[in-house]
Amino acid sequence: MTGVSRWLLPDGVDEIIPPLAAEMEQLRRRVIDLMAGWGYRLCMPPLVEFLDSLLSGLGEDLDLQTFKLTDQVSGRMLGIPADMTPQVARIDAHRLPTDCPQRLCYIGPVLHTRPDKFAGSRNPLQIGAELYGHAGIESDAEVICLLVETLACAGISDVTLELGHMGVFKGLVAAAMLDAAGSARVLEALLLKSPDELETACAQAQVPAGPATWLRGLLAHNGGPGVLDAASRELADAPAGVRAALAELRALIDLLRQRCPHLDVHVDLAELRGYHYHTGVMFAAYTPRAGRAIARGGRYDNIGVQFGRPRPATGFSTDLKALVALAPAAMAPAPIFAPAGTEPALLSAIAAARRAGDIVIQGLPGQAGNGADMGCSRQFSIVAGSWQVVDATAVNTAPQ
Repeated sequence: MTGVSRWLLPDGVDEIIPPLAAEMEQLRRRVIDLMAGWGYRLCMPPLVEFLDSLLSGLGEDLDLQTFKLTDQVSGRMLGIPADMTPQVARIDAHRLPTDCPQRLCYIGPVLHTRPDKFAGSRNPLQIGAELYGHAGIESDAEVICLLVETLACAGISDVTLELGHMGVFKGLVAAAMLDAAGSARVLEALLLKSPDELETACAQAQVPAGPATWLRGLLAHNGGPGVLDAASRELADAPAGVRAALAELRALIDLLRQRCPHLDVHVDLAELRGYHYHTGVMFAAYTPRAGRAIARGGRYDNIGVQFGRPRPATGFSTDLKALVALAPAAMAPAPIFAPAGTEPALLSAIAAARRAGDIVIQGLPGQAGNGADMGCSRQFSIVAGSWQVVDATAVNTAPQ
């Protein structure tokens, strides 16, 4: 290994340096304050947990994305979280048990064995919100509206919300009497948005004509909320669970029109990412500024089964680093340079400026210049017998 390569980071792993780190911290504070205002209480799950806890329920889908290691104390397998949602579900079930609806939010680093969604980073800074204990679409509408405001905090208002419902696909799979292998083939074809692949998968699984027609139709039910009308007509003879899912989507869209009237809503009944853990409404947020979803969420009512307290649950998560990358550039005020020294009047002026919100960088003995090399465009200087802030280009500070 060469001296240079020792300082390289693994592929897909990034770090945040100034000034972006400051922008990210400011956004983190705004989002946490926003969520607190909605009643979502902040929790901070640990960086490592026993593997069987991380891979319970929702976490089973994350096995390949989870880094694993052996605990030198207990000898048990540990995992570094690839998604904080199972951890927050455990907190709801055992650390903060209640029969009432509970709102929790979180932020923290997660680690993926491979690049994944959002910005493709292997170490996203995941931020999200979860609502436990309520099974109605009202809670789905709440977390979606909170997501919209979270994105607005980052200056992202050109958002399209894509809606789907796992009940449609699961109902059609049951009608087709597909086994696990057949369901997986059909699911893969739908995710590829490939009519030919879907035709082949249905033929291989020997799907009856009626359910095959319904499954093929999912690829066409993609567009504005009006596609639900066509889907309802074409699926009029489908199982009751399918029709109930379509009705639920329609009711959710009506709620969103009341709560977020300017939100652009798109329906895609073939968008089935998260098949193994979503149980109902699913959603993703898109912006023209990114080529992939910038946030995902939905309902996962079976999340607490593995923890002994099955609870309805819905929520969303996103990567704070991805949001900062998409946010408009922040214009931070330029720092003020102060000369070295401990004169009481100078120290008092520096302290007052910092209390007012300014950034003041005080020089060190022997340091030349007026702070321009540190981005300072203003400087403390004696004017009419007192320390005042002036244009730094008008003053030449000599070494002290």
